[in-house]
Amino acid sequence: MSLAIVYSRASVGVKAPLVTVEAHLSNGMAAFNIVGLPEAAVKESRDRVRSALVNTHFEFPIKRITINLAPADLPKEGGRFDLPIALGILAASGQIPKEILTAYEFLGELALSGELRSIRGILPVVLAAYESGRRIIVPQQNSTEAALIKHENVLSATHLLEVCAHLNGERQLPVCSPVQVPLDHHYAGNLADVKGQPHAKRALEIAAAGKHSLLMIGPPGTGKTMLASRLISLLSTLTEQESLEVAAIASVSSDGFEVAKWKHIPFRSPHHSSSNIALVGGGRPPSPGEISLAHHGILFLDELPEFSRHVLECLREPLESGHITISRAAYQAVFPAKFQLIAAMNPCPCGYAGSASAACQCTVDKIRRYMGKISGPLLDRIDMHVEVARLPPEALCAEENNLVDESSAVRQRVAEAMAYQKKRQDKLNSELTVPELDRYSEIEQPAQQLLLQVMTKFNLSARAYHRIMKVARTIADLEGSRIIKKDHVSEALHYRCLDRSNILHNK
Repeated sequence: MSLAIVYSRASVGVKAPLVTVEAHLSNGMAAFNIVGLPEAAVKESRDRVRSALVNTHFEFPIKRITINLAPADLPKEGGRFDLPIALGILAASGQIPKEILTAYEFLGELALSGELRSIRGILPVVLAAYESGRRIIVPQQNSTEAALIKHENVLSATHLLEVCAHLNGERQLPVCSPVQVPLDHHYAGNLADVKGQPHAKRALEIAAAGKHSLLMIGPPGTGKTMLASRLISLLSTLTEQESLEVAAIASVSSDGFEVAKWKHIPFRSPHHSSSNIALVGGGRPPSPGEISLAHHGILFLDELPEFSRHVLECLREPLESGHITISRAAYQAVFPAKFQLIAAMNPCPCGYAGSASAACQCTVDKIRRYMGKISGPLLDRIDMHVEVARLPPEALCAEENNLVDESSAVRQRVAEAMAYQKKRQDKLNSELTVPELDRYSEIEQPAQQLLLQVMTKFNLSARAYHRIMKVARTIADLEGSRIIKKDHVSEALHYRCLDRSNILHNK
């Protein structure tokens, strides 16, 4: 029977669904048809495969060739199916054994000479193949990334002839060997580089310890961007599982994954002219956006009100759920998006509303329109709002050598607080659900009364209440306190001070 079956993988978001490549040869007028919802790049594989087989001195069957990519309702894109299609034709025509093919999965684009070229999104494919128990053969150019999955079932090849020699038992393909990546990451910048701003530095430490979202508001030139860039120096490297998730997202993106960034915390800072697709993901086929590329890392939005309001509203659901679902007519792509939002903004268009150093030139209506670009529901989802005031000239000239502000010292306290949270609840405080927050947040009576008084006076929402409780829980963890005390709640309340009426009142 002139039928061969080869296994491969498609790419849908960060998933790699199995694709069965069925190759059938039959008598009749010579033809080469590919069915199974192939896109243009997949259809073009007919010419690449034909030339590759001829140039490697295999016999190209002069028959009616039908290639079926199952399941038929799953869109197929890219040149990743070139290698399995070529092997299916060779097996169906009896030039390589059929039986051994079922133990393998194959991916790779073919050059006209038969050489294998790299494909995008190899890491999710290798993970899926590892879970299925089959061995997988990938292009040698993808071997470094594939080797992140430390398993001997991942093989690499540079040419179609090498794959065929392996399947015929003539020569074994090499196992993808892991590359030693240095784990001592030296991030540029230190918290001590920021002059003064003890209030903002303290907020940055709390945000790092509980992975809380943070909004810094203040006149231009006060160090908001510098503070945000120093946050990454307060955090430890990613775990093995977190690194695999980050690498899998980068692997399916247009830039690909750099092995040198293994276990590095992502830090994404998109320009305020970015579209909603650039920020949350999309396109055809769907690719991850900035919020997914910042998974397990930091998304810094500078000049927050300058972003389109429609773009900012797209952040509301991912901030709560930790993922983004991009729906298309044929399928859905789900990208993880568990990021820490850090934002910075001026208090008004000119930047000097409420500032003692310069007179604000903006009218009340201008300030109201400027602040109105950020919706109340989005502000409600940001855990901490911090005012960053302008420093006096003498503070900038003073020489500071305070070891408490060094990133290494703060990073140690942050690591201890994180370990305390993981031991108690197996997650960070910002990730707690409402029932979990009630279970793990024992609060003393005076602190509870203070919180209720503030809630009533300022008419805060239930979401704001839970955000304040999470921040207070983190402050208590930094002090090693099992109980949330009044001082902890009082400090957490200071980080919810952003109120548009206050800015207009200062005007």
